[in-house]
Amino acid sequence: MDLQDPRPRVLVTRRIFAPVLERLSASLSLDVHDSDQALSPEALRERLAGCDGAFVATTERIDAALLDACPRLRAVCSMAVGYNNIDLPACTARGVLVSNAPDVLTETTADFGFALLLATARRVTESEHFLRAGQWRTWSVDLFAGQDVHGATLGILGMGRIGQAVARRGVLGFGMKLVYHNRSRLPAQTEAALGARWVDKDTLLAEADHLVIVVPYTPETHHLVGAAELARMKPGATLVNIARGGVVDDAALAQALRDGPLAAAGLDVFEGEPSVHPGLLAASNVVLTPHIASASLRTRLAMAHLAADNLLAFFSGGTPPTALNREVLARPR
Repeated sequence: MDLQDPRPRVLVTRRIFAPVLERLSASLSLDVHDSDQALSPEALRERLAGCDGAFVATTERIDAALLDACPRLRAVCSMAVGYNNIDLPACTARGVLVSNAPDVLTETTADFGFALLLATARRVTESEHFLRAGQWRTWSVDLFAGQDVHGATLGILGMGRIGQAVARRGVLGFGMKLVYHNRSRLPAQTEAALGARWVDKDTLLAEADHLVIVVPYTPETHHLVGAAELARMKPGATLVNIARGGVVDDAALAQALRDGPLAAAGLDVFEGEPSVHPGLLAASNVVLTPHIASASLRTRLAMAHLAADNLLAFFSGGTPPTALNREVLARPR
């Protein structure tokens, strides 16, 4: 980054695609942290102090203390849909524009969520490890017998864009019965098209053969599914989490996988990731993936381009397409 460059200065906090950097560098002065390792909080604060904008991923914590140390900052644009790492009220109070990347990853994430459901229910990972270890000697009638998906009851906790996309795959592709819980019900027409039935959370837990969790992470949803909720699930049920780490109590989940009632779980997100609870690592009846639900090349590139769209629009005086706090746009930039 050229300190004499009069253009707005933007810190890119992770290695991203070259075409996106080329777009940004045409009108912005970039400081690129060209690494997959996150900056430490201290390094982030130091490098962001002289910047007007930030291009962030999912782990960089943008809070009030950081904002106070970086008074020049005017825009924080994330290539993720979730923004629990960004203190939105603090940004708004200081006139800092925040944007995320919704919509572009909906179908890709739903594909992966359903793949995780299938792998979990049919014990794909567990049986592959068995085979690779040379333990397959003969056939038996119950060798890795799992749970049926077709015709089973699909429970969805969080019926936003991604939840509805998962629901369509289950109902239209696998003839599943659908129950869901959300803060607000879907329109009657949407419910009718999916054969969806809204139920309270306890009923959802009790009826679902396969529970998929797709709620955003907030202080209110921290440990939304803990020991008490897991105990209400039916014996032999499976759980898939493609939401955020912290929505599920991982310690309680490890115990439910060990002692029941759950048959298996599929997890793409974890509390304190990239660290994973040792009880989950030790469990054979859990499918673990490293937060890759949106990881198709086309989708990840679209996510990065959308973050770039927001930055470029903001610094050119336009309207960022997915701003979360549009009220700051009325203030001088």
